[in-house]
Amino acid sequence: MSDVWNGFESDSQGSEVIQVEYKNFDFERYADYEESGRSHRGKFVEASEGFLIHRRFRVPRVFSWGSADMEESLKWQLGALTASMDFPMDIPNFLEPWYGIGTVASCFGAEYVWKENQAPVFHPQFSSISEALKYEPIPVEKTAIGKRTLDMIEFFLDKTKGQVPLSLTDTQSPLNIAASLVDTTTFLLSLYDDPDGVTELIEKTVSLNVEFTQKQQELIGKALVYPGHGFASCREFTGLGMSDDTSSMMSPDQFEKFVCSSIGKTGAPFGGAVYHSCGNWTQRLKHVMGIDGLKAVDAAFTFETDCDPNPVSTFTSEMVNTGIILNARCAGLSDKIEGVIKELIKPGMKTVLVTYARTPQEQQKIIESLKNLS
Repeated sequence: MSDVWNGFESDSQGSEVIQVEYKNFDFERYADYEESGRSHRGKFVEASEGFLIHRRFRVPRVFSWGSADMEESLKWQLGALTASMDFPMDIPNFLEPWYGIGTVASCFGAEYVWKENQAPVFHPQFSSISEALKYEPIPVEKTAIGKRTLDMIEFFLDKTKGQVPLSLTDTQSPLNIAASLVDTTTFLLSLYDDPDGVTELIEKTVSLNVEFTQKQQELIGKALVYPGHGFASCREFTGLGMSDDTSSMMSPDQFEKFVCSSIGKTGAPFGGAVYHSCGNWTQRLKHVMGIDGLKAVDAAFTFETDCDPNPVSTFTSEMVNTGIILNARCAGLSDKIEGVIKELIKPGMKTVLVTYARTPQEQQKIIESLKNLS
């Protein structure tokens, strides 16, 4: 095992695991493992400050070409859950019915393209905002990928008997959905040329997103964990996690004008909005903090997690004493991230520290350092 993390890997946050058949998975052990942190998680939710720790297990195949086969995906994910139980943490890992990021875009006629050894993709459907607005979308559950996602949820629930925590599929922000429907250059120019049309298209995706999320919510039932994809998630948390990477190509003022309201509306039926963006998004932080009903935000703080990590000081100064949870992703060896951890765990901060420790011993080392800070 190398002592140096490589931030240029295709998935530096990935974990290699051995597949586990559902019939061989230790459900009883996992139930005990999840239960062991329940009281601690409950107290954290009610408190105004504090921290939890989560060691994320992300299997690269599950979030790429491996998603095409739901049975294979389940084996990889159960393998990840099995390996994760050797790591001490407050928030356990969970299953996810992942099929890429174009779920709601499929309402507008987008069809997935499954290239060999690649995550599914789709091409923009429209050459202009006005063309997209003329299209009459259908409910997600009636699209091919929508049906497939619901089938995957039912398959996972059937094979696990609903005993293992399960999240929603990867949820995108209204902006991410709208921007994927129209040629990117045209969409960005339309922020100036057709701002009313952009707003209308973004708002149009909100109800479609909410309806399909509610469909998943009903289907998953008591096994459901929030916020979902990419976030440390558990049954005690609330709020809908959304990825909003397209905002990196907008100014902070444009973000506030076109995006904030729609994120708040999408998260409202699920206990509030939970925000994610890759990269350094500190310029948008003040506007994100103003989103109605905001429950949590996610950000990367080490180069091994993201090639453009966020400065910790900006987040701690903006988020202290707000009660909003910071889901802080910190890939890297324990001694390399010690300084980042010390900055993140401060009085008045409510932090979920997400590690990618290579061994249970390294994870324990991180936990011991946290005890010294509390």
